[in-house]
Amino acid sequence: MILTGGETMPTGRATGGTGPARSRERFLQGEPVEAGVRTSILSSWQRSRSLGLSPDQADLPFREDFDRDARIVRAAVPVLDRLQAMFGGSKMNISVADASGTVLLRRFGEASLARSLPAFQRVPGFVFAERVAGTNGIGLALAERQLIRVHGAEHFAERSQRSACRALPVRDPLSGRIEGVLCFGYPSSTEDAALATTIRKAAQAIERRLLGQSSARERALLRAYMDTGAIASVDLHHTIGVDELALELHPRDRAVLTEKAAELISRGQRAAVVVSLLGGRRVTLVSRPMRSGSGVEGVAIEAVLPGPSPREPLAVPTRVDVPPGFSSRLAVTTAVRPPRFVPATAAPGRLSVAALSGHLPDTAYGPFGAVGGGGAADDHPGAPPQTRGLVMVGEPRVGTYALAARRRLELLSEASARIGTTLDVRRTAQELAETAVPRLADFVTIDLPEAVLRGEESADPRTDLHRTVVHGIRDDLPFSPVGKRVDLGPTTPQMRCLANGQAVLEPDLKAAAGWLAQDPEHTERLLTQVHSLIAVPLVARGVILGIASFYRAQDPAPFGDDDRSLGLELANRAALSIDNARRYTRERTMVLTLQRSLLPHDLPDQDAVEIAHRYLPAESDVGGDWYDVIPLSGTRIGLFVGDVVGHGMLSAATMGQLRTAARSFAELDFPPDEVLTHLDNLVGRLDREEPAAAGVGVIGATCLYAIYDPTSQQCTVARAGHPPPALVLPDGTVSFPDLPAGPPLGLGGLPFEAAEIHLPEGSRLLLYTDGLIEDRLRDVDVVLNQLRGALAHPEHTPEQTCQTVLETVAPAHPCDDIALLVARTHAVDPGRIAAWDLPADPARVSEVRAAALRQLADWGLDEAAFAAELMLSELVTNAIRHGAGPIRVRLLHGRTLICEVSDASNTAPHLRRAASTDEGGRGLFLVAQLAQSWGTRYLPEGKVIWAECGLDGA
Repeated sequence: MILTGGETMPTGRATGGTGPARSRERFLQGEPVEAGVRTSILSSWQRSRSLGLSPDQADLPFREDFDRDARIVRAAVPVLDRLQAMFGGSKMNISVADASGTVLLRRFGEASLARSLPAFQRVPGFVFAERVAGTNGIGLALAERQLIRVHGAEHFAERSQRSACRALPVRDPLSGRIEGVLCFGYPSSTEDAALATTIRKAAQAIERRLLGQSSARERALLRAYMDTGAIASVDLHHTIGVDELALELHPRDRAVLTEKAAELISRGQRAAVVVSLLGGRRVTLVSRPMRSGSGVEGVAIEAVLPGPSPREPLAVPTRVDVPPGFSSRLAVTTAVRPPRFVPATAAPGRLSVAALSGHLPDTAYGPFGAVGGGGAADDHPGAPPQTRGLVMVGEPRVGTYALAARRRLELLSEASARIGTTLDVRRTAQELAETAVPRLADFVTIDLPEAVLRGEESADPRTDLHRTVVHGIRDDLPFSPVGKRVDLGPTTPQMRCLANGQAVLEPDLKAAAGWLAQDPEHTERLLTQVHSLIAVPLVARGVILGIASFYRAQDPAPFGDDDRSLGLELANRAALSIDNARRYTRERTMVLTLQRSLLPHDLPDQDAVEIAHRYLPAESDVGGDWYDVIPLSGTRIGLFVGDVVGHGMLSAATMGQLRTAARSFAELDFPPDEVLTHLDNLVGRLDREEPAAAGVGVIGATCLYAIYDPTSQQCTVARAGHPPPALVLPDGTVSFPDLPAGPPLGLGGLPFEAAEIHLPEGSRLLLYTDGLIEDRLRDVDVVLNQLRGALAHPEHTPEQTCQTVLETVAPAHPCDDIALLVARTHAVDPGRIAAWDLPADPARVSEVRAAALRQLADWGLDEAAFAAELMLSELVTNAIRHGAGPIRVRLLHGRTLICEVSDASNTAPHLRRAASTDEGGRGLFLVAQLAQSWGTRYLPEGKVIWAECGLDGA
C-alpha cells in the first residue's frame, strides 16, 4: 500500500537484526531480550506480563456506556469521513479511542473488511487499554504519550500478529490533556513510511476542531498574541524545525519545559528563564504580558533556541482552517509561510496554539513549537540564528490555581498507577509513601495494627499500632523504626484523626501542644527537621486500617487545606488497596491453613524408603497440590502426589476429599491403575455434584501413584495426566521414565495403565507437581535440564535433594503450588525372608508349621512363635480347603513379623462371628485376635492373605 509516496519501511524485523517474532518468543519463555526489540515495545511487554495478561487472551472488555457525543467524537467525525474516502478500497481500518482506550469511532477503507474482522474490531465500545489488551497501538500510544508504531509480532496478543498499526494521541490544544487516540490499522505487508505524515495531519485537523470549541476568553488571549505581530516579524528564511529537536526530547525534558512555562504564566510578569535539558542542551523561555481588546490580561510564553544553521523553508499547505473570531491576517500569514507549532501539554487555564497552523505538527512530541528565527529581544549582530515559538498563553490568576491543580491531578494520577500494584499490605503502604515523597511531603510514616498485617480486622487500632513504613528524602531523622509498637496519646493529631475519621492539619508543629506533649524529647529532635504535619486515617469500607502521617521539612511553606485534601485523597485510595491486600491476605491465610491441615503432618515409620517432602504455595494464590506416603502390606510403601485444578478454597477442599479417598483405595491394596480408576470416578461424581458446574466440568485433577516393594526392588507406577517422576540411580544417572500418561482424573471412560520399574537399593525417586517445571516464562526443556543437574548428586540425602531442587529449579515467584516428594529406596535383607511352596494337601500343613518354627528360632523370635504357628496353621488350612493350588507361604522379618499365604483363587475370606452351634468359622476370628492387622490383597492371578504380628515381646 503506497499512500503518498515515500520510501517503504522494512517489515518483519526489529532493530538489531533479530526478528520480533523470535524476540517475543524468547521474552515469553523468560529469556533475556537485550537486542532485537525496541525499548518502548519491550517496556510494554514487561508491563503486560506484570499485569498477568495472557498472549492468547481472546476477549476484551466492552463498554456500552461510553459517551457517543463526546468532544473528540464531534471533532473527529468529519476527519474520519475524509480519511475513509482517502483509503477507499484498501485494507485500512481507522479508529478513534478516548483517553481510557475505549474505541469511540470506527471506519474502514473497504466495507467488506468489517465483516472479516473479529467482533471486537468491528464496532465501537471495545477497550484497547494496555492493562487489558497488552501491547497494541492504542494502549501503547496512551502509555508512551507519543506517536508509536506496532508491527506484527510486536503485539502482545496472538490475535494481532498479522497486523500493523500507527497510533497518535490527540490533545486538547488548550489544556494539553490527551483527549483520545487516532489509530491506523492495516496488514503487516502494506507498511508505508508516509503513514506517519498522514496520521499527524489527521490528528492536527482533529485538534483544530477541538480548539474551535474553546472558550471566548481563552481565544481572546490567543488573538491578542497573534495581533501583536510576533509572527509577521519572523524571518522565515531562518526557520528551523524545533519540533525536530522535540522529537529527541526525553519525556522528563518535555515535562520540565511545560511545568516551567506554567510557572511563568502564574507569575504574570515579564521574565526570561533558561531551562537546562538532558545532554547539555538549553532552552530559553520568555514570558510576555499582554492584554486583549476586551480587557483580558494574560501572559504568552515563547521558547527561544539557538539555531545551528539555516534550513530549507517548510512546505506550504494549500488550505488552513482558522477558528472563528481570529483575524484574517492570521490566515494570510499562515497560508503564505506557516510556522511549525507543536502543541504543549498545558495546564488547565492556559492555551497552546499549535493546532492553528496549517502544517501538521508532531503532536506526540515536545512541549513547544517554533516559528522562524529573528525578532527575539536578545538578538545582536554576530549571534547565531535563533528559533522562536509560542509555547502557551494564559491568565496569571487562573494559571496559579491551574498549576497547583495540575500538580495535584498528576500526583493523583500517578497514585492510581503506583499504589496497589501487589496484594501485599506492607508493600502497598510503602507505595503510598513513595508516591507522596517528595511531591506532597518530605517524610511519611505509616502505622498499621498487627492484625491488619495478618489480614484481620483490628478490634481497637488505637492500641495495636505498629510502625510499618518510614520513608523520606533522608534516612537520618529520628522517627520510630519499622516494627516498633506506636503508643499515641489522646491529644496527638494521629489519635484525633482516628477519633473523628478526618484528616488533621497541623501547619506549625511548634504550636501543636498535643503533638509536643506526646514525647517531648523525641519531638524536640524532630522539630529541628520538620515543621508541618498532616495526619490522615486509613479508612476503607468503614474499617479503620491505620494512620498515614505526612511531614514537611524543606519547603518553608506549611501545609494548607488543599494539601490536607490531597493527603486525604491519597490515603483514601491507598486504604482501598491496603484493604484489598488485607482481605486477600486473610483469604490466602485461611486457604493455606486449610491446605496445610489436609496434608500429612507426620510421615509413617517404615523401612522401605527414606522420605523427604516439601510443599510450597503459589505466591499469588493457593492451589490443591498434595502428597502422601502410605504403608502397605508386605513391607511395601505407596507414594502419592497430585494436583487439583484451580486455586482457592474449593481446590483445597477438593484436595482433602481426593487425598482421603486415595488413602482409602490404597489401603484396600488395589494396584495403582485400579486406584486411579476409582479416583477418576470420584472426581467425576464430585464434578456432577458441584452446583457451580451447571453441566460444565469445573473440577479436575492429576495424580501419580507408585508402589515400591523392597523385597523385590520393583516399583509399580501409574499416572493420570501427571508429569512423570524423576529417577536417580545409585551411580547418579538421572532419567525420566517413559510411563503411560493416562488422562487427567474426572474425564471418565478411559483406562489407566501401570508400568514396573526396577529400583536398585539406594535409588532416589522424585515425585513432583507441575508447578515445579511449568511456567509460561520458562521453557520446559530448559527446566528439565536444570532438574537433571540438581539431581545428579548421588551423595545427597533426600532432604538435601529437596532443598537443592527448590533452590535451583523452582521459579523465584511461583504462580502455582509445588509439591515435592523424594524417596530413597532400601531393600529387605534376603536373610530376613523365608518362603515355601506346597501343593494343596492338608498333610503338608504340619511340615510348614515346623519349618516356620525353625526359621523363627533362627531369627530369635521364639516369643512370637506360638502366635505365628497358630496364624499360619489357620491361613494355610483355609487356602487348602477354599482356595486353589499352588500355595505359597512367606515370612518377612522387619519391624513386625508378617505371615503371608497366597493361592490361585480370587475368593476372599470374610470375618464373621460363629454361632454356638457352628462347627467351624472361627479360624479368621482367631487370626484377627492374634494379629495386629490382617487383610487380603489381590494379584493378577490369585490373592494373598496376610497377618502382621508385633514383636514387642520378642
